[in-house]
Amino acid sequence: MESGLSQFGDHSVEGALFEALTRGDAATASAGPILRHMLENDDHSMFTDEIVARVRGMVSHVARQLLAARADACGVADPHDFAEENAGNLTETLIGSAALLAHAHALALEFQLSERLQARHAIDPVLSPLLQALIASSDTVTAGAAMNLLAAQARFGQQQRRMELPLEELPGELFHAALLALRGEAGEQERDTVAALEARMREEFDESQNRLSLLTRLVVGMGSGSFAALNVAHAGGALFLTALALASGQNRATAVIASNERQMARFALSLRAAGLAPGAVEEQFAYLHPDVVLPEGFHGLSIDRAAEILASSPVEAAG
Repeated sequence: MESGLSQFGDHSVEGALFEALTRGDAATASAGPILRHMLENDDHSMFTDEIVARVRGMVSHVARQLLAARADACGVADPHDFAEENAGNLTETLIGSAALLAHAHALALEFQLSERLQARHAIDPVLSPLLQALIASSDTVTAGAAMNLLAAQARFGQQQRRMELPLEELPGELFHAALLALRGEAGEQERDTVAALEARMREEFDESQNRLSLLTRLVVGMGSGSFAALNVAHAGGALFLTALALASGQNRATAVIASNERQMARFALSLRAAGLAPGAVEEQFAYLHPDVVLPEGFHGLSIDRAAEILASSPVEAAG
């Protein structure tokens, strides 16, 4: 990549990509502590104000939902006002969760990408051509899941604009961690009430109905046809990122981060490991990073070798 890999000189393309991947991974590994520091100290020098504000807004929204539920269970007259006035401490506790921060950060970056794709290429963030085709499927299960995703994508855009993260949209492990944080904030006199509330919330929680689960089920359900989702113009950002994660053997948050301009080596390796031909990789770069030129020799990089380089990444090993 002309802006990030040309400095490798006569190194092989594999070595160049591995070195660039290592540098990108170092940036990824430091993102959580840096983001936590910025959220606690209002230092926005290394992340855009928009991303930092959106992450803080989402974490604060999780805290307010938890406190409103607790206040309601404890018979507080106005649970909403109680949550607004008392969210500070729980928000700071949740900011201490690296996993929650990483999740919120990935959602903020995904939304930023969807807006950029819409502005530059008129790619609809809600109803892509692929999703439209799935809605029209003769298979009622597929069509129903696609309709549910359409609604979920519309809600996602609205939630991001309001800097919200509904509890029901959390992955199961983060929902569990959020409830533990709420339990830790409860006073001694509220222990039994909060325990009953926690049990009820766990019973009502259904991770299979959140947006990320719907995306995964649709892509997996497409079978070999899911290869079509590796074209961002056809699939739209959300399905594209999900398909890229699944096909390249990465978690989705890592695939989202790979789309960032600081992670172009990971993005190129991910696309190649997912099975795209070099020409198709260049086509996806044209949508996301139009000024980037793939390094000389990239066309000779095999799918298996790209996957091996990705697998050697400490980011994936830890994730």
